[in-house]
Amino acid sequence: MDFIAMKKMFRIAIKFLILVVFLGSIMLWIMMPTSIYSNIWTRNIQPMTNSTYLGERAGGGILLIYTFPILFIAALGCVYLHLEKKCGITICSESTAEEKKAVSLWKRPIFVKGPLGIVFWTELAFIVMFIALLVWSFAAFLKIGFSQIVPQLAAESGEQVWQVNLEIAALRLGNVGNICLALLFFPVTRGSSVLPLVGLTSEASIKYHIWIGHITMTLFTAHGVLYIIYWIATNQLSETLEWDKIWISNVAGELSLLFGLGMWVTSFARIRRRMFELFFYTHNLYTLFFIFFVLHCGISFSFYAMPGLYLFLIDRYLRFLQSRQKVCVLSSHLLPCETLELNFSKNTGLEYSPTSIIFINVPSISKLQWHPYTITSSSNLEPEKLSVVIGRGGSWSQKLYQMLSTPSSVERLEVAVEGPYGPASTHFLRHDSLVLVSGGTGVTPFFSIIREVIFQSTTLGTKTPQILLICVFRNSADLTMLDFILPGYGSLIDSFPVKLQIEAYVTREKHPPMSTDDKNPIRTVSFKPSVGDMPISEILGPNSWLWLGVIISCSFVVFLVMLGIITRFYIYPIDHNTNMIYPSYSRAVISMLLICGCITLIASAVVVMIKKQNAIQAGKKTQDIDASSPTGFYSTDRELESLPKQSLIQATNVHYGSRPDLKMIISKCEGSSIGVLVSGPRKLRHDVATICSSGLADNLHFETISFSW
Repeated sequence: MDFIAMKKMFRIAIKFLILVVFLGSIMLWIMMPTSIYSNIWTRNIQPMTNSTYLGERAGGGILLIYTFPILFIAALGCVYLHLEKKCGITICSESTAEEKKAVSLWKRPIFVKGPLGIVFWTELAFIVMFIALLVWSFAAFLKIGFSQIVPQLAAESGEQVWQVNLEIAALRLGNVGNICLALLFFPVTRGSSVLPLVGLTSEASIKYHIWIGHITMTLFTAHGVLYIIYWIATNQLSETLEWDKIWISNVAGELSLLFGLGMWVTSFARIRRRMFELFFYTHNLYTLFFIFFVLHCGISFSFYAMPGLYLFLIDRYLRFLQSRQKVCVLSSHLLPCETLELNFSKNTGLEYSPTSIIFINVPSISKLQWHPYTITSSSNLEPEKLSVVIGRGGSWSQKLYQMLSTPSSVERLEVAVEGPYGPASTHFLRHDSLVLVSGGTGVTPFFSIIREVIFQSTTLGTKTPQILLICVFRNSADLTMLDFILPGYGSLIDSFPVKLQIEAYVTREKHPPMSTDDKNPIRTVSFKPSVGDMPISEILGPNSWLWLGVIISCSFVVFLVMLGIITRFYIYPIDHNTNMIYPSYSRAVISMLLICGCITLIASAVVVMIKKQNAIQAGKKTQDIDASSPTGFYSTDRELESLPKQSLIQATNVHYGSRPDLKMIISKCEGSSIGVLVSGPRKLRHDVATICSSGLADNLHFETISFSW
């Protein structure tokens, strides 16, 4: 008991330390545009960092007070998440019932329709605080800048006061845009150790990336336009072609803005949905955008936005290493509605939460395209298999279905994956009832929830919520997707351990289809893996959070050491801290190469060490599979073919030619806490959010599962 209490106290201490450091970082951003920060705080910090090892232009002070605290939080977060994983305690399970009720009120939707989509109270509060920070920073910068403008000095320089004020406003817009840039990469870091600390996942945070991206490009575009107006007004248009050796490079800034505009224009919803491939390929310009941004303003100023990018680069390189390994595909099940299920072999030590996603690449279709899909299997119920359901959608999924549906066309399917990524806890288990509302292939995220509830009920014996699944389909052929709810578990269906009710609605057909002789519409394709195919496993192994913390901390320490050595023995003998000799862009290039090199070195060393430990186990597993079945995993297919579906069919009520009256159905649900989860088209998500935010009942807890990239 004392040991358990000690671990709990240790976790509380870590969370408290993270909170203190985070609040300190926020305070620095708030105080940055003030004279107290520039005249007092900065002067006290600079003497500690402006040594011959980290000169002023190297940004030692900014590294200390802006970059280091966030990376420290990320490393501490890794330790905290590692302890949570090992102790088997979910982040949300430690709060009391009153705290959960208070939190649920903040998670209730406040805006449903509009340019921002579904917005919760917590999101609205942070949006208001973030906008207030931007307005405060811009106003404080302008107040200090305008107060220093003396008309006589402006006249001596040959410029009018409004022209000087215009230049200051343009400059400060760039400073405020840098605040947004500092947050831009956090939501798209899939293996982030920061997002889980506040109950977020990368896929659920994509909308924050979109919001911040729009604000960032608006500010940077205004920054560039005002400078062009200033140069035209002062007859200095030649400044647009200036690449200063020591200070600001205007050409690099213009190129950075140009690449940013290319990403921004193609990221609007109308273009992104109609021409997704154009958006996907154009968005990879972020590398050139940030490189020229650093060349434009120098490495010292870039350290303000470096923490988010640094964590993103670590995650991106780990994803690259994982994607180089071809995984073992066991079989595929094809439905007549052009939906298919892929079954992968997975490492038994790989654990993931329900509604987790995995990114899939099929090189025979496209070597560059990666598509996210919800994992339908349960890591607890199916320790050796991972499944995803791919519905008909764009050209990529159609090509995959056609390739697999052609008889004897594929003996082995070459697939690369990244992930899985998902929530850190099974928070839906705290409810008395679950109402799962889906449209089309949006039903697939709920398969993993149902299977996890079954595991909790049968294996752990815990109290589980009753489930009402409301699924809306266009055609009756889509009903066959429900066959993937529990494939291979016939014995569980005969004595179903969970109270499950399925209400299926077919909107485009008024009557059931004529009966056919095909009793089993599912077609099975088995694959024979090659020797090099490996089960899906975490790139950093079972102790992934701990190793991620090692990579973050060690790579940053190595970067600081290498930067100090190069500054002391190469740059300092030339520049002598005068900042007037050694080129700014050369210093920026050296720093960027050091960051990438240190991340590559440390991450590669950790991954190689982990691969050596897992290679023997994976090799044995593949040999056992090959020896047991010459055609590849026939036993899994036989389980599916012999699956008794009578009990599942009895639990399904099919309604033809109508749509569900969601308001009436949800209002009739009983329980002190009802979790309402929705997955599907935008209109369906908005309708359910409207019902939950209308005050119909206080026990409704809304959550949307959207993967609209």
